[in-house]
Amino acid sequence: MKAPFSAYLDSIEPALRRLVGILGEEFEYVSVLSTDSVGFQLALSQHSKSVTNQNRTTERGSVVRVYRGGRYSEYAFNEFDPEKVTEKAAVISSELQKQFALLELCGSETLETPILDDEPIELFCEKEAEILPETADTAKLIEALQSVSDEGVRTIPGALDCQAGGSSTHISKLFLSKNRTMRQSYVYTEGMYAAFAPSKEGEMKMVYEGVSGLCGPEILFTLKEKIREAPKIMEDVLGSEKIVPGEYDVITSPDVTGLIAHEAFGHGVEMDMFVKGRALGADYIGKRVGSELVTMHEGALCAESVTGYAFDDEGTLAGDVTEIDKGILRAGICDALAAKRLGVKPTGNGKRENYSHKVYTRMTNTLFDSGSDSLEEMIASIEFGYLLAGSESGMEDPKHWGIQCIVSRGYEIRGGKLTGKVVSPIVMTGYVPDLLGNISMASPDRCVFGTGACGKGHKEWVKVADGGPYLKTKARLG
Repeated sequence: MKAPFSAYLDSIEPALRRLVGILGEEFEYVSVLSTDSVGFQLALSQHSKSVTNQNRTTERGSVVRVYRGGRYSEYAFNEFDPEKVTEKAAVISSELQKQFALLELCGSETLETPILDDEPIELFCEKEAEILPETADTAKLIEALQSVSDEGVRTIPGALDCQAGGSSTHISKLFLSKNRTMRQSYVYTEGMYAAFAPSKEGEMKMVYEGVSGLCGPEILFTLKEKIREAPKIMEDVLGSEKIVPGEYDVITSPDVTGLIAHEAFGHGVEMDMFVKGRALGADYIGKRVGSELVTMHEGALCAESVTGYAFDDEGTLAGDVTEIDKGILRAGICDALAAKRLGVKPTGNGKRENYSHKVYTRMTNTLFDSGSDSLEEMIASIEFGYLLAGSESGMEDPKHWGIQCIVSRGYEIRGGKLTGKVVSPIVMTGYVPDLLGNISMASPDRCVFGTGACGKGHKEWVKVADGGPYLKTKARLG
C-alpha cells in the first residue's frame, strides 16, 4: 500500500502558502519546509526491553528560508496556528530582520550568494510500505526480535547476551515556495542484532549484523535469517589472531567496499567543503583518482534504500550523480547554496538532521559499480593476502585524502585458497587514490547497506547507505 501523506501537513498547506506570500512582500526569495514524521524504536536483550514511539527522525515542525541582498537567513518553528498566519508572519519577519541587522552591525564576513532558482515544480510522491509504523503490531515485532535474541544466546558459542532492535519512521515532507509545491511520503526501517562473547583472554568480542530498507517494519521479521549466520562469525572472531602489519593484496566484501566508498569519496566530494577550501577533491575534477574498474555513483535515486527520497530539504529533485567514471573524478555532490556559490547545478544532496538544523551537503547512497570477476577468481589470483569482512567504522581526511577503516575480520588467503586462518580486528589505512588505483578486479554482484548514520564533523546526523561488489585491491593493514 501507499504510505499516505500527512493529514496534518495537508491541513496547514493553505496557511503556509499564505505565509510564503506575505513574507514574499519583504524578501526576494521565500521557501518553507514542513515535516511530519512518526515512528517507533524497539530494543531488547536477555536483560532489558525498551519500546518508544519516538526515534531520531520523529519530528513535527517547519523552517522558513529567505533571501535578501546576497544573504540567506532561516527561522524554524514547531507551533503554527493556521488561523493566525498574519501574526506568525510578523513574528518571523521581525526575527529575520534582526538576524540581517546583526550581521550588518557585527561586520561579519559572509559569502555573497546568488538567489536560488525557483522554476515551477509540482510533485506528489507516496512510496510503498506493507506496514506503517503508526499502525504496526509492536507486540508481534517484539516477539520476533525476542526470538532473534534467544536464538543468538542459544546458538552462538560463549554468548553472554544478544541484543536485538529496530526502528521505523514514516516521513512526510512538504516544500513550498512561490512556484513550487512538493510533497512526499515514505517509510524506512532498520533492524540489527549484536551478540557478545568473551575470548580466552577475557576480551569481549561482538558480532553485529543488520537489515534495512525503504519499506515498513515488515523487514524486521527477516532479521531471524541474519542471526543464523552469527555462530560461524563468532567462532571465527573468537579463534582469530592478530594480524602482522603490512601491505597486502585484499578482497573487500560488499559491506567493506561500501565503507571505503563512504569514507573515500563521500565526504571528500561534498562540495560545501569545496567552498571552504577543505577538500582535496576540488583539485582533482577531471583527473584520474582510481583504476579503470572504478565507477562510483551517489544519489537518492541510484538505489532503493533507507535514504531514498523524491526531493531534498531544499526542494531540489533527487539525483543520481556519477562521481567517478572509469577512474576519472567527474563530479561532486552539493546542496543548493553551495551550488550557487560554485556556479554548478545542485545535485539533490541538501539534507537537514531535522527541521531546526542547518542544511549541509550530505551523502545518500554512495556505491561502487559492479564488475565481471567472480569471488572465486579473485581468491585464486592472490598468492598471499586477506578477504576482509565486517564493516565497523571509518574516518577520512578530505583535505589530504587519508582514510581509515575498521574491519571486523580478515580471512587469510595463500596460494589462491582460503586457509581457514582468521585475523581480527583490522585497521585498513591508506591514501585514497592509491587504494582506488590498485583496484584490479570487481564482482558482478552489488549490495547496499543502510543501517548506519553519518555525522558532519562531530554532529548533524543523517541516514546514509553505501555498498558495492567484492573488490580486489592493495591496502595497508594493521
